[in-house]
Amino acid sequence: MTSTQQPPHPPPHPPQNQGHSGHGHSHSHGPAAPVSKHLRKVIAAVLIPFSVAVVVGLVVLWPGGAPPHARTGVGFDRQTQQATVTRVDKVDCKSVNASGDTPTGDTSTAEGRSATQQAKGMCEKATVRVDGGKDTGRTFTEIVQPDSPRQFHDGQKVIVAYAPDAPKELQYSVTDVNRRFPMALLAGIFALAVVVVGRLRGLMALVALAVSFMVLTFFILPAILQGSNPLVVAVVGASAIMLIALYTCHGLTARTSVAVLGTLVSLLLIGLLGSLFIGWAALTGNTDDNTGLIHGLYPSIDMSGLLLAGVIIGSLGVLDDVTVTQTSAVWELHQADPTMGRRGLYRAGIRIGRDHIASVVNTLVLAYAGAALPLLLLFSIAQSSVGAVANSELVAEEIVRTLVGSIGLVASVPVTTALAALVVSADRPGSPAPAAAGPARGGRGRRRKR
Repeated sequence: MTSTQQPPHPPPHPPQNQGHSGHGHSHSHGPAAPVSKHLRKVIAAVLIPFSVAVVVGLVVLWPGGAPPHARTGVGFDRQTQQATVTRVDKVDCKSVNASGDTPTGDTSTAEGRSATQQAKGMCEKATVRVDGGKDTGRTFTEIVQPDSPRQFHDGQKVIVAYAPDAPKELQYSVTDVNRRFPMALLAGIFALAVVVVGRLRGLMALVALAVSFMVLTFFILPAILQGSNPLVVAVVGASAIMLIALYTCHGLTARTSVAVLGTLVSLLLIGLLGSLFIGWAALTGNTDDNTGLIHGLYPSIDMSGLLLAGVIIGSLGVLDDVTVTQTSAVWELHQADPTMGRRGLYRAGIRIGRDHIASVVNTLVLAYAGAALPLLLLFSIAQSSVGAVANSELVAEEIVRTLVGSIGLVASVPVTTALAALVVSADRPGSPAPAAAGPARGGRGRRRKR
């Protein structure tokens, strides 16, 4: 009631006690809540040795290129060239059926239906021209059965495999369609959308993405092929990607550093849980033709370690999203109400984090389920029980990968929120004089480094 009777007197007092609150509201367009110089030194004391260790790990483990090997001609390990389909003719399947087998007439099986179609239907005879390598301009024919999922047309760009030890007429064969142009166009549309919407921040995100691919291509993969421990390589490589990506996209600030610390703690938890349960469940990491080929070419590679490395690297991208979001949420909460203590900040931040956990975990599980959909269909066709499906190593790998990554994501929310609340609430003004002097400068608050 006294405040309504004497309106001129109250204003000088609140700036002394709540001066930073006035700054937080009147300068909401500026940088996030500042962090004291002492706390910046504490954060630097943790992150600088970690960054130095990552650089040392990169130097010590740097492979200098993938080791050479003699091509096996199996799967992806084949010599390939670009080629073009120059002509497609319809021919009677009987005239080009190399097996010469006559169908039994039984169409109750897929093999019987295919044999009938090959004997009675019309096949395609594609003429293909090699567009690269020492045999540029050479042509060969490819027979396409009527039930083949891939049909050719004139002018189509394809990829052909070269088998030098085969008879001359069988040295080349079509292995796939050349999809480089549509893939490059889609990548260009993606980059344009990111830059148009994200502007400078989007451009920096693309730079960070390019650096991440470089670390993966020039360090992680060759180092594993050279026989280095896949877990150590994954930890060093993932740490390098994390530091480069976060600081490139979000700036060299205390807020980013807190997100880095939260991501690091969560990655350590994922590594420990992954190592424990991969060993406990006796997962070998050698479950399909591709991993079998890798093991055959490079027997020294620890395939279970490779599986763990994949878990760590696969979890990193989603972890970055969670930790940055939680840190930003706590910073904005503090800026909106600087009087809120660390407990209040943590409680408010964790409420935001619960929604984030629900959406991210669901996304992660559905992403793995979508990737393994053909495999799940096979188990459904076989009418296998849920227990039998989950017990198979191929599915168990994905279950362990999903659950370990999800546990790390869930843990990253309270860890990062607690770190952010601790750091941002520990900021203290030095003296009341600068706060009191603020209105004399026309309301322009003194900005400190974050």
